Amino acid sequence: MKPNFLTFFCELSPQPLVELFDTRGVVEDLQALRAGVSLGLLDFSPERAEVVRRLNRENIPVTAWLLLPVDQGYWFHAGNVLQARARYEAFRTWTAEQELQWAGVGLDIEPDIQELRAWAESPLRSLPGMLARFILRGGRTREARAGYHALVERIRADGYRVDAYQFPLIVDERQARSSLLRRVAGVLDVPADREVLMLYTSFVRPRGPALLWSYAPGTGALAVGSTGGGVELPGVLASSPLDWTELSRDLRLAVRWTHDLHVFSLEGCVKQGFLSRLRVFDWDAPVEPPWVESRRVDAVRRALRGILRVSGQVFR
Repeated sequence: MKPNFLTFFCELSPQPLVELFDTRGVVEDLQALRAGVSLGLLDFSPERAEVVRRLNRENIPVTAWLLLPVDQGYWFHAGNVLQARARYEAFRTWTAEQELQWAGVGLDIEPDIQELRAWAESPLRSLPGMLARFILRGGRTREARAGYHALVERIRADGYRVDAYQFPLIVDERQARSSLLRRVAGVLDVPADREVLMLYTSFVRPRGPALLWSYAPGTGALAVGSTGGGVELPGVLASSPLDWTELSRDLRLAVRWTHDLHVFSLEGCVKQGFLSRLRVFDWDAPVEPPWVESRRVDAVRRALRGILRVSGQVFR
């Protein structure tokens, strides 16, 4: 049951990025795995361009994972559609100037990083702001979704596949026909050619595998992790990285449902020595699905959808 597509997220600043791909065996391991890289575009630096050109020469597919400066929210959300569009135009210019090739463009849909940090530092102080955003974001969310829809069409017109990296709760809200979570968090249901659910079990121990097993059915693509790396949000995204046993478990559970897998992150896998081990990984080795715990997660999700369904009738 080896996946047809295996992609590694990579989110590094220029110098660590160069050092990562200069590490002995990394490029060769990616080639042997027939894996791609979703490269976080923190900047449009010469060093990043050279890494992309190197991967292009080695026939390793690279997805342009678009990101914004921290003061603009970092990830894409309902409040920064204009900045997202400007970022894509800057990306187009940089790509043409540097003669870079991309397998697709990735849009990372998550709350504003500044709002998350404020909530982590003082949840009670953040409540009034959350309520205000809930009230104000009704119309703005619709406008933002229209703006992102136009951006997706623009990207497709340029010949790129569009990936959307989404939190799994978007599935429940979609089924409940609600917009409550989107209005509170500022996230969006963005149309894409490939939606990748971010099912990172390291952040929800010990129920991570049950969460993965609950959301995996019906997904076209999903991401497992985290093996380390990425932005630091103490109190929000604070957890120890997956070890080899945990990553092996998650991969074997995930491949039962989809053969399009992402792993966050490449740098974490390299640091822990996982990349070379994946070359001889036994995808068909026995793994015990978390049947009991996943049924509990299913029950919580049903209750959540009930609440969201009511909210969808009240707040339109």
